[in-house]
Amino acid sequence: MPVETEELKMTDGLLSFINEWKEKPGNLIMVLHRVQEEYGYIPRNIAFELGKLLDVPLAKIYGVVTFYHYFKLEKPGKHTISVCMGTACYLKGGKDLVSELEQLLGIGCGGTTEDMQFSLQAVRCIGCCGLAPVLTVGQEVFGKLTADMLPGIVAKFK
Repeated sequence: MPVETEELKMTDGLLSFINEWKEKPGNLIMVLHRVQEEYGYIPRNIAFELGKLLDVPLAKIYGVVTFYHYFKLEKPGKHTISVCMGTACYLKGGKDLVSELEQLLGIGCGGTTEDMQFSLQAVRCIGCCGLAPVLTVGQEVFGKLTADMLPGIVAKFK
């Protein structure tokens, strides 16, 4: 588990949501989605609190969090760069985009820059195959990319 320096508090809205879902089937997944929506990841101390509030073993919580790729255990950067690795994007250079971004940002895929500005991830498909290769930064889509276009895209978000 990652080491966190700050202890986050559960918000009143999150506590209310947990109480609303506490007795419903499938509550753990719904609550974890809400936690990630609130913090951008699943903070360790919040996972401990969830275990107590839902009467669920911590091992089960971490089992769910680590099984589903959507959930994150580490705080993401301010901007998440998602490079499409679907078939069209992969064939048109998606892997090259990932390599170039790793060099530009000084992190590996799945990592976050030290200044917490960028996280880099490869995703299965963004759904913009006609624009391959594609990446997103947050909700903004960039298509028909070449590696030499990446410094300008990164600079836009610094």
